[in-house]
Amino acid sequence: RMSRHAKKLRDHDINPCVAETDATTKCMNDNNYNKDLCTDYFLKYKNCRKFWHEIMMQRKRSGVKPEMPPAEERKKILESMG
Repeated sequence: RMSRHAKKLRDHDINPCVAETDATTKCMNDNNYNKDLCTDYFLKYKNCRKFWHEIMMQRKRSGVKPEMPPAEERKKILESMG
């Protein structure tokens, strides 16, 4: 049974970087937890978090709710950016 926190991290509407999290974890597992071999994955995760944090702060400043766009809306945002 997953904790409430763990469920939140797995929820695509709450966590926009589930795929990056999973890829990083898989890389670490596959490479015996050698961080050096997973640098690209960590960077992608960090960039993902940074990108969506900016969007969230922008929406917060503009009074848009919810501050984190749901998964479907995020897909459209990414598509509009190319």
